[in-house]
Amino acid sequence: MNTTIVRRSLLGALACSVFLFQSAPALARGSLLDSVNAVRAAGCGGKRGVDAPLRSSRKLDSVAKRISRGQKLAAALSASSYRALHSSMLFMSNTGGDADVARTLARRACDELRDASVQEIGVERRGADVWVVLARPFEADTLKDAAEVAAEVLQLANKARASARRCGAQQFSAVPPLTLSSNLNDAAQVHARDLAKHNTLSHSGSDGSSPAERVARAGYRWRVVGENVASGPTTAKEVMEGWLDSPGHCENLMSGRFTEMGIGYTVDAKSESGVYWSQVFATPR
Repeated sequence: MNTTIVRRSLLGALACSVFLFQSAPALARGSLLDSVNAVRAAGCGGKRGVDAPLRSSRKLDSVAKRISRGQKLAAALSASSYRALHSSMLFMSNTGGDADVARTLARRACDELRDASVQEIGVERRGADVWVVLARPFEADTLKDAAEVAAEVLQLANKARASARRCGAQQFSAVPPLTLSSNLNDAAQVHARDLAKHNTLSHSGSDGSSPAERVARAGYRWRVVGENVASGPTTAKEVMEGWLDSPGHCENLMSGRFTEMGIGYTVDAKSESGVYWSQVFATPR
């Protein structure tokens, strides 16, 4: 049996001021889905399995069909209106029965099959040729309550600032905690909406504005201003981990020059990245 594997991920783009789906359950038809889930639960490659079974998706079936007709994975996802945070396509030729397809998936794509974040499957089968698409659908349920998200980002930022930390080549001592500013929240939210509307990741607004100008428009009299932006992360924890892992963003988070923070984000499933973030730092005059 011959196998081709293609992977695609949309998880997280970052920039900093240094310069800084879900479809209805459907087909992955009976016995094949059962066979794949049995292998997923049992594990592969000497590694433990995953309890949560894959669920079938009509949209991913459409993606698999489009790929079988020659479309690339990204184009097929877009044409089928399926937003995936992570996806992979596997093509198998000269296959046997359902159990044979499942065993081949386990042998050739064990890590994909064992990835608990991968939740949905789509299948196109033509004789002995099979196209399988696995995906983590776009979901941002934890971002429904803006006040809770802001509180969590602030807590995570202050937890990081409470201990010495290295950001790239630079060592930072522990610094005092930030406080949340409603004006900075407003400035951050304006920019997050703008990023989502224009499918971009930049510190310049679509009107040419800088972070400092947006902060001033929000009524904040500032002495120093900084900004982190990101696209893709769907939780406060995920976006903070990304910023802390990036030297420039980390430097902003650990800077003792800043005393206040604002956070804004926009969830737009139709945008390129799905979620856009702005984190603004400042110290008032």
